[in-house]
Amino acid sequence: MPVSDPVLEAVGALKVFPGVTALDHISFALGQGEVHALVGENGAGKSTLIKVLTGVYRLDAGEVRYRGERMDFTSPLQAQRAGIATIYQEVNLVPQMSVARNLFLGREPRGRLGLIDFAEMRRRASEILHGYGIRPDVRRPLGSLGLGSQQMVALARAVQADAQVVIMDEPTSSLEPREVDRLFHTIADLKAQGRSVIYVSHRLEELYRICDHVTVLRDGRLVHTGPLAELERLRLISLMLGRDLQQVASEGLTRFGGRDHARDAPAVLSATGLDREHVLNGVSLALRPGEIVGLGGLLGSGRSETAKAIAGALPLDSGQVTVEGRAVPSGSVGAAIRAGINLLPEDRKAEGIVPTLSVRENIVLAALPRLSRAGIVSEAAVDRVVETFMSRLRIKAAGPGQRAGELSGGNQQKVLLARWLAMNPKVLLLDEPTRGIDVGAKAEVQALIDDLAAEGLAVLLISSDLEELVEGSERVVVLRDGAVAGELSGDDVTEEKIMAAIAGKSDD
Repeated sequence: MPVSDPVLEAVGALKVFPGVTALDHISFALGQGEVHALVGENGAGKSTLIKVLTGVYRLDAGEVRYRGERMDFTSPLQAQRAGIATIYQEVNLVPQMSVARNLFLGREPRGRLGLIDFAEMRRRASEILHGYGIRPDVRRPLGSLGLGSQQMVALARAVQADAQVVIMDEPTSSLEPREVDRLFHTIADLKAQGRSVIYVSHRLEELYRICDHVTVLRDGRLVHTGPLAELERLRLISLMLGRDLQQVASEGLTRFGGRDHARDAPAVLSATGLDREHVLNGVSLALRPGEIVGLGGLLGSGRSETAKAIAGALPLDSGQVTVEGRAVPSGSVGAAIRAGINLLPEDRKAEGIVPTLSVRENIVLAALPRLSRAGIVSEAAVDRVVETFMSRLRIKAAGPGQRAGELSGGNQQKVLLARWLAMNPKVLLLDEPTRGIDVGAKAEVQALIDDLAAEGLAVLLISSDLEELVEGSERVVVLRDGAVAGELSGDDVTEEKIMAAIAGKSDD
């Protein structure tokens, strides 16, 4: 449904980065006085579209229009001065400055001589923030406040700056329930004043509570736009994930034919009541030797955070991880590795592979202490390990001395797998192991995962690809908003039932 007289729109927006089309001729229209949800999974193009609308990126083709006029913003400051404010998930204010200075930065009240009237600024700052339900000492540095309070300061600043368009990127990720209610009251006030909001969130309950329209992006393309009330939750999820509900039902996809011996074996790993404020809410799961357990859910549901908590990379407020009955200290990656837990992270470039090091160095990076005596590394032992895993995983490289950053994405993923397999793990946590690699490499990695499980390794498989979860997992634990929304096993492991669990619907 076209929006009449949109206040902000992108028309035929094309943005290309080397090797990637981030926005593929997308059109987007925000009506005056509406709250418009912008949704999509990781890599869908949401962040790129926001950055195009706010002057961070320049378009390769198409145009941005604001209040009916073509705009070519060259910076976020220019967009802000025009009346477009953005509140990011990571607060982009100045933590060293006082709360009051952040609230009025660039708009400070001044006295007769043109000097900043600090007393008046503090008085007005306190008065404004009281209206948002927070009562900080506005003389304190912003960074001394909790993330939720910082987020509310950022929101108050956008509203006080008289922004006509407010873009909110995951605004409730750090907020307490009462702060969320206050945020929604503020959004309602903005709407009543004729101001417009672009709302980015993975929390479906929030979207259906406050949003009028929705635009769904997938792989840089526009797949749907229209009134949110006319779109059922299950249909929205299917659009985001790219799986048609009728097609899923007719295909009758069944899971990979599992390893029955694993079902009766005692758990090698148990995670119980994993809790981290604003991130995880009592997540529990168990892995048995030789079993592949899928972990499903939308982006932001807590999948990666669960894996990181188990691997010691995310400290917990409460909860317990045990391996073969022995507790693993929270927040200690070293303790988790020593217990036999290894994590292959989602972002292999930022958190995994060291591109400037050779394939050889990357493979043995974690195993060096085991390959040395009295602090002296055995080069012969290193060569044996590298040769073994390059052969077993069929890593295609000019040789072990080639830089890892020069390999294809699939071969980089295999190098990371080799690194952790060299540690003889008991549990392998795989976060999106086939993302960003070609079809042939994907099939090789999937076959390797099956082989590892057949050899007795316990595997947790995180994937946004429902078909991959269904075909590769014996059980699937589904997360929603940081909590377990359901667990499926046997013939219940289907794409349709995973999506139903994500949407919060039963089989009835």
